[in-house]
Amino acid sequence: MKAIWKDTVIAESDETVIVEGNHYFPPESIYSQYFRDSEEHSVCIWKGTASYYDILVNGEVLEGGAWFYPEASPAAKRIEGYIAFWRGVRVVP
Repeated sequence: MKAIWKDTVIAESDETVIVEGNHYFPPESIYSQYFRDSEEHSVCIWKGTASYYDILVNGEVLEGGAWFYPEASPAAKRIEGYIAFWRGVRVVP
């Protein structure tokens, strides 16, 4: 699977985990030069507290375009630290 924003591959993996229709990419599969920490957080009642990354490509910023659970709940441990995408990031085979 590939995560693409602004025609740039920002993550790539054959080992994604699908939860609720989202592909979660292993942390080592993202191209870190396109990511910066965000102050954004949200809470999922069964997965825990999500943290976000902003995505930066060619001078453009997609705020909160990726999220992950640094300390997932016991029910979501298999995606702890894995990264998912939204807000216009395409995930394709």
